[in-house]
Amino acid sequence: MLDEIDAVDWGSLPGHAAWYEPDRVAHGLRALAEAANLVQAAEAGSLLGGGGIVHGHSAAVFPAAVVAAPLLLDIAQQGHPAARDTAVGLLDEALSCYPHAGYTRVVAPDGTAVPICCAIAHHLRARTDFLLGLGKRGKSLLADAAAHWRFEIRECVADGGDTAAFGILAGCLPDGVHEAEMHLAGANTVLSEVTLEYPPAEDSPEACVRVIDRHPRELPPGVILFPAECGDRVH
Repeated sequence: MLDEIDAVDWGSLPGHAAWYEPDRVAHGLRALAEAANLVQAAEAGSLLGGGGIVHGHSAAVFPAAVVAAPLLLDIAQQGHPAARDTAVGLLDEALSCYPHAGYTRVVAPDGTAVPICCAIAHHLRARTDFLLGLGKRGKSLLADAAAHWRFEIRECVADGGDTAAFGILAGCLPDGVHEAEMHLAGANTVLSEVTLEYPPAEDSPEACVRVIDRHPRELPPGVILFPAECGDRVH
């Protein structure tokens, strides 16, 4: 785990120059991974929470939090119980804080510029079984992550003047009509009216979303939808 932490060039990650301190990330993660008691875990947490992945006093989150998220989850799974609690608390804080203008997104491998909160939620969902095993705190964190839903379109058909889009839903798209960001080939646009037509069945992530006043040719397979409100989150 220490090698994975050291392999990241934390100084190359973007962040507000007045608030983001990359040295705090590397030192804080190493210290948290090696923490053997409550005091050591708390000291590591203060490094990460005071300008590392978040700046707790100003309630700001940095792009580094996305890179750190799987490492914090590893620490939570493998480290001291005090380190686990600190790591989970930092993940909760990172998910709820808002980023500074100009540093609101991270670039995914496919070139998609994803809102920080949605990228963190993706990492959390990847460890669902572990977080559920933590009980109330883990379930609460997963419930918060669910609000940062993601829908990948696999197939579309015309339905009147709308499009019925079939695909894979991660998280929870609430009832009602919502704005969504549509990501395709590294670009994103806003869809003004999206609603959940059929929710996923038990043990399946497949769902159907209705996109109002859009034609199927505008929504090719591979398009990914995110909540538009997440893209508007700015500190």
